[in-house]
Amino acid sequence: MSDTGDVRVERSGQVWTLVLSNPSKRNAITWDMYDLLADACRGIAADPDVRVVVVRGDAEGHAFAAGTDIGHFTEFTDGGDGVAYEHRVGAVLAELLDVRVPVVALIDGPAVGAGLAIAIGADVVVATPRSTFGAPIARTLGNCLPPWVVARLQSRLGASRSMAMLLTARLIDAQEAHVAGLVHDVVPEAEIGARVGELAERICRSAPLTLAGLKEIDRRLQKAVQSVEADDILRRCYGSSDFRAGVEAFLAGSRPQWTGA
Repeated sequence: MSDTGDVRVERSGQVWTLVLSNPSKRNAITWDMYDLLADACRGIAADPDVRVVVVRGDAEGHAFAAGTDIGHFTEFTDGGDGVAYEHRVGAVLAELLDVRVPVVALIDGPAVGAGLAIAIGADVVVATPRSTFGAPIARTLGNCLPPWVVARLQSRLGASRSMAMLLTARLIDAQEAHVAGLVHDVVPEAEIGARVGELAERICRSAPLTLAGLKEIDRRLQKAVQSVEADDILRRCYGSSDFRAGVEAFLAGSRPQWTGA
């Protein structure tokens, strides 16, 4: 693994595990990691024997994934760069959503920003009590989320709770996420590996075509919202002075002063 992060692929029988690994930055996702995640999803598609995919963060990072590596945003020069970024990440996460077999997210620690987007791309989410979920960009960066993330979040958490969480830039804990329906089960840290293993084994015993069919129905139900156009909104946010101030403040460990410009 280099300082650009890694996505390790671990195979055990019919189960593939994808490990998001960037420990020094709480497993924040880098450009290289997005590419590796897409490559792993294509590898899954080419393997007829895989029956379950598990996605988790590197334990040394003490997080599932703490968003995109904010250092990359210093490369942006205008709103068009933000639109291109959202399209690029959206294409990678579409690969995850298109995986034909069930995807289980093992969450231990923060799943925020891009980490949240990956988590809600899973079919089943299992979390430890110390896990948190959210996208506090209204407080930290001043950028925006694409329509498909907002729509999928609403389908998992409910529209009212999702919007309240986003508009107040609040993180929710594992128990609230469980009550709302985003998290399937909350399991102590020492037991979560075994619990996910049990789920994977149960899935492996199920009818593959039925599982693939259920996933395809879910994709078709979600497809309508993917046609919503929002590049103008993304371009305005990513091209704003507020976004540049947010990135600078985040990297400096200070609090941005929003101007609305």
